[in-house]
Amino acid sequence: MEHSPGFLQLVNDAKTRVQEISVAEARARITANPNVVLMDVREDHEWQKDHAEGAVHLGKGILERDLEKLYPDKNTEIIMYCGGGFRSALTADAAQKMGYWKVSSLIGGYKALAAAEWPLTRGD
Repeated sequence: MEHSPGFLQLVNDAKTRVQEISVAEARARITANPNVVLMDVREDHEWQKDHAEGAVHLGKGILERDLEKLYPDKNTEIIMYCGGGFRSALTADAAQKMGYWKVSSLIGGYKALAAAEWPLTRGD
């Protein structure tokens, strides 16, 4: 997908403040701590098609509204992913601005998970 210059400018700005991690790093963190939250921030139709096994869904459009309700402990470690690692940088940046300090964005997003043969599941 070709992204617009304004969108890329927002993403690149967010990436200056956000920790990005690889699929291998995400796997290691989740293995070491089963309480790590793998969060899919894609749109509902993307989530319903398929998503990473064990992930929770909180779409980018409602993240700021619902994050504190779902995870009131701002020390919760959250790894966010989207389709390719762009929207998750924006949501990780927003979460950090809300006081979550153990949040990261998955490099390559869903595409990287699928390429690494992460177990996927369909629907809710």
